[in-house]
Parts: sequence; structure tokens; C-alpha cells
Amino acid sequence: MTAFHTIHWRLVSGILGVICLSLMVTLGILLKNSLSKESVRPASSPPPITGHQEGRFRTLENDSIGADCCFCKDKWIGYQCNCYFISNERKTWEESRHLCASQNTSLLHLQSREELSFIDSGDAFYWIGLSYSQEREAWLWENGSALSQDLFPLSHTLNPKNCIVYARKNILDEPCGRKNRYICKQQLI
Repeated sequence: MTAFHTIHWRLVSGILGVICLSLMVTLGILLKNSLSKESVRPASSPPPITGHQEGRFRTLENDSIGADCCFCKDKWIGYQCNCYFISNERKTWEESRHLCASQNTSLLHLQSREELSFIDSGDAFYWIGLSYSQEREAWLWENGSALSQDLFPLSHTLNPKNCIVYARKNILDEPCGRKNRYICKQQLI
């Protein structure tokens, strides 16, 4: 009779072990699927962030320019098939550049004034990927292309020893060692 009880309990505990293991696997699969859906969102429909919130960004709720052409990682903003990371932490220009590069992106390269129409930067300054090339005697984006005078007419002389920040829909020069927020951009097309 004791042998029957021992076999019976072993069978019950084995069945319970299998049920427990299958529940854990199911939970793992559900969590994995849930997290991957949260960390990816369409670029044309970022969550609406409105108003000025200490340098936060305001998205256009009726963005007819963007199309469902890409997905951005969590904490990145999608707009016109590009993904943007807007930092809240302050870093030097070089630190900002390295942080963007570590994400396989670069500091912001503006291609049109409208590109950042969804930004309300308030009093915040953001490092962008523009620096002076002594060799070419010109302001160049990180990819080597020149700054278009149509984009930002240089009405004042920028100090070539400084780096460029984006603020109040304009560019200004600041010492590269100063700590500012930064914007990374990932071009998807």
C-alpha cells in the first residue's frame, strides 16, 4: 500500500511540475511579445505630447506629411520617417555625439526648417551634428554635407571654435565643453 501512495504522489508531483513549467513558458512568451510591442511604435503616430514642458517636444496630432513607413524604439519620437531621441540629460558636444553613435545614429542633421516644426524647445539648448571644418572652411554636418544658407541664414558670425546648438528654432554657437541636452536622429529611408 505504501508503494502505491509513493507512486501516486510522484505522479501527481510530476504532473504539477509539468503544468508549472508550461505556465512559466507561456508567461515568458506573453511577456516577450508584450514588451516588443511596447518598445516599437509607428513613426507617423507618436504619442501626443502637448505644450511646453521644460524643453519637451510637442508633436503634431494631425501629421499628414508622415506615413506608416517606419517604427521607432521606445522613448524615440517618429516624424516623417525619421526617429528622434531628445535627451533630458546634459552632456558635452563630444559626449552627445558618442552617445548617439552608440545607438547607431548621429547628432541631429536638419534637412529643412519644417523638420522640427513639432518642437517647442522653450529655453532649452540642444546639441546638433554641426561643426566647423578648418580644412574646408565651412560649417558641416557630421555626414560631411555643408549647412544650407536657406536652412539657417548666418546673420551673425559663428565662432568656428564652438559647436552648434539648436534653440528657439535657430542655431547658436556654444563652447563644445559646455553641457547641453542633445538630439539624436535616425534616418530610416
